[in-house]
Amino acid sequence: MRKRILTAVCGVLCAAAVSASASAAQLGEVHAKSAILMTDTGQVLFEHNADAVHPPASVTKLMTMLLTIEAVDSGSASLDDLVTASAHAAEMGGSQIYLKEGERMTLDDMLKSIAVASANDAAVAVAEHLGGSEAHFVSMMNERAKQLGCKRTEFVNPNGLDTDGEQTKTTARDLALISQQLLRHPKILTYTSIWMDSVRNGSFGLANTNKMLKLYDGMVGLKTGYTSTAGYCISAAAQRDGMCLLAVVLGEPDKQSRNQDITAMLNYGFAEYTVVPIADGETLPEVAVELGTRGSVPVKLAEETPLLLKKTEAGSIRREIVCAQRTRAPVQAGDKLGEIIVTGSGGELARRALVAADSADKKQVPDIFRELLEYLLMKKSLLTAHFLTSM
Repeated sequence: MRKRILTAVCGVLCAAAVSASASAAQLGEVHAKSAILMTDTGQVLFEHNADAVHPPASVTKLMTMLLTIEAVDSGSASLDDLVTASAHAAEMGGSQIYLKEGERMTLDDMLKSIAVASANDAAVAVAEHLGGSEAHFVSMMNERAKQLGCKRTEFVNPNGLDTDGEQTKTTARDLALISQQLLRHPKILTYTSIWMDSVRNGSFGLANTNKMLKLYDGMVGLKTGYTSTAGYCISAAAQRDGMCLLAVVLGEPDKQSRNQDITAMLNYGFAEYTVVPIADGETLPEVAVELGTRGSVPVKLAEETPLLLKKTEAGSIRREIVCAQRTRAPVQAGDKLGEIIVTGSGGELARRALVAADSADKKQVPDIFRELLEYLLMKKSLLTAHFLTSM
């Protein structure tokens, strides 16, 4: 049964909260059993039964991809690693690249097959390669989910297939958290945004299961899924005008409904919100350093993450810089020296620390003596010059 979208949660933007629900109502109806729209920084813009537990089908592979790209970025694995398909991996059904037992393929091609073609066999092969066994890799998946704050997720395999009566269970909110973490590894987008490619030296073609790459402007991923019990699911990421949004739906009745809901959610986010830099051209001061090896240190924002504001709010914001005029040495890069406070019509929107951009050591006695000597010599030189010119 179709359920009408009633509310939208706009994070900390209290001033916009009253108008958010009315704007979200413009979305009309959501066909999904569960849905959420959030930014890549975790700000929730809309949710509908976001904590209801459902099977995610192949959207499960988000966590498989996350553990893989984390291993690559940490140096514990390489995209050039050769992954050997086991008999177990080769027997996977559904979407696959038809691995044969003993076949070897680079981790790069395996990851591409998972991200683009949703290959169930490649997901298991990678799980066995990184975890030593599929069972251990699944325990890694569940542990990582807990670390990310996923409260209602339980993985049973790395690909999302129903297994011996068991199936992965999760929520739209938990999948959005996993997706958010995945986007912190920009390299993954070189895989999830591929439309068509191939493996096995070009002999086996891959076509992306996420057709919204061609249907929605700015779409860059991330993962689709479908089983008869899970329905049509997707975690979709799109980028426009410096803003990245994540939309997750679970339990859609068909592809058309899935695409409609994702399009409506993303359109709402991009139409109603804009990214506003915290400093936005403000000149940040330098702070004088008493008894320091340098006279002053520049300050910078401790965290550059911009604000996501309602467009109606963005034009009325004000910035106030509260910063020390001087401080005592020693100063370490990263020491807090002030704040920048951003306010809107409804009050304070954000408060970010200003920190020292460089360090300044404390002068030692020899340094002070040398400077005193240089000062006296300079003074003597000036007096001598004045005496000679007055003769």
